[in-house]
Amino acid sequence: MTSRFSPGAFALGALLLTSAQSFAAPCGGGTFEAWLDDFKKEAAAKGISQSAIAAGLTGLALDKSVLARDHAQKVFGQTFEEFSGRMVPPRLSRGSNLLKQYGSVLSRIEQSYGVPGEVLVAIWGLETDFGVNIGKFPTIRSLATLAYDCRRSEMFKAELMDALRIIERGDIAPQEMRGAWAGEIGQTQFMPSSYVKFAVDFDGNGRRDLLRSPPDVLASTANFLAGHGWQRGKDWEPGSANFAVLQQWNKSEVYSRTIGYFATQLSHTP
Repeated sequence: MTSRFSPGAFALGALLLTSAQSFAAPCGGGTFEAWLDDFKKEAAAKGISQSAIAAGLTGLALDKSVLARDHAQKVFGQTFEEFSGRMVPPRLSRGSNLLKQYGSVLSRIEQSYGVPGEVLVAIWGLETDFGVNIGKFPTIRSLATLAYDCRRSEMFKAELMDALRIIERGDIAPQEMRGAWAGEIGQTQFMPSSYVKFAVDFDGNGRRDLLRSPPDVLASTANFLAGHGWQRGKDWEPGSANFAVLQQWNKSEVYSRTIGYFATQLSHTP
């Protein structure tokens, strides 16, 4: 699609950009409250409604436990044999049962996105034990804390903006938006940017609900993989194009291999 140049649109865009830059919240320098006030102005300049800003950011406080976890992160050190041996066998029976339980949904998802159910159920199991352990950290507070900290401020500011967009479009109420300490949401742990880009309403209830709706969760995960180049009907062995897509899900080769191994085991269960 082509578009014609509009001087007025250009001027408006430049004004909004200038406004957003003038409100840019510098990380770490002042108090968290001052940073948050600047962020609210920046969010408004980027088109986020005052109602979503108020709903998401009113009364927010810094979470030092999130900073402690972020600063204490260690490099993933387990071998594939160690990690897969610990993670897959305890989840295989439950995964096999869910593969059958959601068989018709998974079949429709594969028709739509080309991703087999075994891969989706494997991710579901590894990420949150099939939705049992989605995390209890308030997402907005975690993201604001990490955006205020100067280690990866711009990345987490962008994620915080997208979390407000999720609130704005009515997918999740702010008080229900809880997950892992670094801001991942839902039963397969989407960052807000991925939620905004790839979440789909597969059960047809008008909301993209990755907290409670397995059809939405599984279809959204398939949409993510398809959006990163998943090839319909191809395998996912290490070295394949589809394995490279699994590494877009999680850059750890050990984790990606474990997804593939789990999926293969599920495909062989009766």
